[in-house]
Amino acid sequence: MNNEILPENKMFKNKTVWITGASSGIGEALTYEFIKQGSNVVLSARNKTELQRVKTQCLEIGALPSQVLILPLDIIDYDAMPACVEKVISTFGQIDMLINNAGISQRSFCLDTDMDVYRTMFEVNVLGQIALTKQILPLMIKQNSGHMVVTSSVAGKVGAPLRTGYCAAKHAVMGFFDALRTEVAHEGIKVTTITPGFIRTNVSKNALDGKGNSTNKDDDDIANGMPVEECARYIMNGFLTNVEEIAVGSGEEMGILTLKSSEPTQVFRIVEQMADQIREKLNS
Repeated sequence: MNNEILPENKMFKNKTVWITGASSGIGEALTYEFIKQGSNVVLSARNKTELQRVKTQCLEIGALPSQVLILPLDIIDYDAMPACVEKVISTFGQIDMLINNAGISQRSFCLDTDMDVYRTMFEVNVLGQIALTKQILPLMIKQNSGHMVVTSSVAGKVGAPLRTGYCAAKHAVMGFFDALRTEVAHEGIKVTTITPGFIRTNVSKNALDGKGNSTNKDDDDIANGMPVEECARYIMNGFLTNVEEIAVGSGEEMGILTLKSSEPTQVFRIVEQMADQIREKLNS
């Protein structure tokens, strides 16, 4: 798939797109792509200051102030969601697309990981996404149109060391949205899953260690991964061409993703070797 945005496409012009996790990374980069498409964007995350920064950047690339709504939201605050939905509807009239992009990762071996970390992985990466989706789904059914999106991960297809909780959560969210697709297709609602590999974001710095603290460390694979702007362009082209599962990345992890479907045993051995290398590095 070409990373250059397809020309003369007005699919998202004047459409309302709600993006969670919009204060950085893939969510931020996608925001700018939708602004270029002429969309209205709703920006949600916990950090209002960073959301304001993203809005300012949107205005600098040509958005009107009326096109961008800052809507702070903690994705696990279910009680706050109905009021947030009402705010979007009162501002833009309807919600055409929800991009469930909020998330957090993990970097710790299972034996070193507290149960609270596993709970956080599921609350943020799975249950929060489901809760917001359920708030908006009835509105899309009433509209007889809409597009649900979730950012999963290669970790939602392949088990990887130091990520037992993250992999479990991403496998779960992938399964939920794949199943949801089967239930809402007849309502005119699309479902897209995004499967990023190593993308240059703060995902590893923000990842939790076994005690629930941020690692504040960059993984080499992430630091040397696909630029987030390129990732966002690739995803946007997937939306424009109706790709239902968008696998995006440029490293060896994408080959492993492909290999998993045909030679799973070989993949098991490859990731076991990765775990051995990590242990050797930690013990050296």
